[in-house]
Amino acid sequence: MSQTLFTPVQLGKIALQNRIVMAPMTRNRAEVDGTPTELMAEHYGQRGDAGLIVAEGAWPEVTGQAYNRQPGIQTAEHVRGWQRVTDAVHARGGSIVLQIMHSGRIGSHHIKPQGVRSVSSSEVQAKGQIWTDAAGMQDFDVPVALTAEEVRKAIAEHAAAAKRAVDAGFDGVELHGTSGYLCMQFMSSGVNQRTDEYGGAASNRVRFAVECLAAMSDAIGADRVGLRLNPGNTFNDTSDENSAATHGLLMREAAQQNIAYLHVMRAVFDPSIDAFKLARENFGENLILNDGFDAQSAEAALQAGEGKAISFARHFIGNPDLVQRMRLGLPLSKFDRKTLYTAGAEGYNDYALAAEAQTA
Repeated sequence: MSQTLFTPVQLGKIALQNRIVMAPMTRNRAEVDGTPTELMAEHYGQRGDAGLIVAEGAWPEVTGQAYNRQPGIQTAEHVRGWQRVTDAVHARGGSIVLQIMHSGRIGSHHIKPQGVRSVSSSEVQAKGQIWTDAAGMQDFDVPVALTAEEVRKAIAEHAAAAKRAVDAGFDGVELHGTSGYLCMQFMSSGVNQRTDEYGGAASNRVRFAVECLAAMSDAIGADRVGLRLNPGNTFNDTSDENSAATHGLLMREAAQQNIAYLHVMRAVFDPSIDAFKLARENFGENLILNDGFDAQSAEAALQAGEGKAISFARHFIGNPDLVQRMRLGLPLSKFDRKTLYTAGAEGYNDYALAAEAQTA
């Protein structure tokens, strides 16, 4: 049987009931301390007929927190909160993995608990600002450069977070390797000024991500670990002298570890890079493709063998029944940008199902 959006697929040990994946989206609905809420369980449960949900980036320990009301996966309370989420998704037959996201220098002391610092590969402040509930828009913190010992501790914290995620019922984890967060701060020549084994040549700059993947794989099994990359990405003030080559190297290293999948985004920041081709050539076939797809273009990409599944972000915001709408060819609802990052159920759990919208 040829692969289509609605046929099942296996990525490592992660079973997908279809090839429609919900991409990770920070929505800022956790408690102040990062504990997932009942609102979040309802939100993800509503979308549980996706083949796979990649839950929003969660910090492995509080130094890695970027945003107000961003969930964590550090404490027993976090694990219990996430268990409600995974139970809700599994009740719908879906699979769900947690994206592990250490923000590094992207954040503010106005967001983190008192005395918690921001860290990075090097002491280089990111240009730009971030919203804080306490003080409005603020410049990103000047980070503290991690020592080599602290780098290894951060890697161990990623492994511990992966173990806690499985304890919370997740089917696996995804390492966040894009958008200017800590993995990219090590990878990017424009940020990383280190002269030790984690800096300099590209083979050293990708070492942090490679060792995180290895540690997470040791903790829960490589066949439960994924990686998200976006070659050419310059978000949050990152740049690299040869992004395609650096990402290609990391893809090959990840492939050698036999991780479950690579979640690769189209290179909209650098159209000269064919990110999907780069991923096929350097990682292999177990690809989840992301960015700019609709049902028709997603089906065409699968039929052409470009990847094994397609992830959607914005379409899942306003369409909790996206899989059913795509299956029946129904129109998609738009979402409200004003409520993307606000607290509460509005613009989060109150989008109508197709049948309800038609009745209304």
